[in-house]
Amino acid sequence: MTRLTLNAEVPNERVDQFLARSVEGLTRSGAQKLLEAGSVRSASGAILKKNARLNPGETLTVELPDPEPLDVVPQNIPLDIVYEDRDVVVVNKPVGMVVHPAPGHPDGTLVNALLYHCGKSLSGINGVIRPGIVHRIDRDTSGLIIVAKNDAAHLALAEQLQDHSLARTYEAIVVGGLREDAGTVDAPIARHHTDRKKMAVVPGGKRAVTHWSVVERYAGYTWVECRLETGRTHQIRVHMAHLNHPILGDTVYGSKKPYPGLAGQCLHAKKLRFLHPSTGEPMEVECPLPEYFTTLIHKLKKL
Repeated sequence: MTRLTLNAEVPNERVDQFLARSVEGLTRSGAQKLLEAGSVRSASGAILKKNARLNPGETLTVELPDPEPLDVVPQNIPLDIVYEDRDVVVVNKPVGMVVHPAPGHPDGTLVNALLYHCGKSLSGINGVIRPGIVHRIDRDTSGLIIVAKNDAAHLALAEQLQDHSLARTYEAIVVGGLREDAGTVDAPIARHHTDRKKMAVVPGGKRAVTHWSVVERYAGYTWVECRLETGRTHQIRVHMAHLNHPILGDTVYGSKKPYPGLAGQCLHAKKLRFLHPSTGEPMEVECPLPEYFTTLIHKLKKL
């Protein structure tokens, strides 16, 4: 059982709406089931009903059931390993690969491949479903992901995620021409109020900060570099769409029509900077742009 302590921020908000907005992966119906089970309590210990209204600053305690373990098996799936030692492994994930097993994707994931490659040498902090996984990238995003091979490394890297010393830099092609050469999006992100599969810029959501700069301009498109200061779900995709410059090929936050030649959004996690969890030494790991990205650049240059 996982216990969370949350602080309400929006005046007179229903508790089920607040939970669905605040707990990643929790739908409103899921929040209502927790409330019906008596798993949500006020600071005084009183069990809250699903139609309860919250005041700003009110503290809740939520007990989340542990996820049911999946039968995750090692699979001999080739990995593009950019760096590896006894504490960490950094993988260049291809477009289309899911990071960890989930309903609809029971195997063929990065975790299945890591279990085959690393054996038992993976952090157990995230359990059997996500062993070693410190952070995630979307299925249709390519690029670097760092994996912890022991619990001490996992805790150290997770702390760096929290204090932003683990820096992640992405490259993307966005639709349209950005007016400035660089900028920062500081806009809070939470679950979309009607489409629970999407994220959105929402007042009262979790703070999200993305720094971007132009790499190259084309007719109707811009190549940008994005550096995450925070790491919310779909953050770069949501923030660029918020600027009215969605990532090319993103059928969730941009055009519903796929872009010819792209299997997903044109977004690549190109660089990681972190402090080595054992030595404290500054590390920088980088991978080249994938073929789909360079092919697209050549195509855009001819427009």
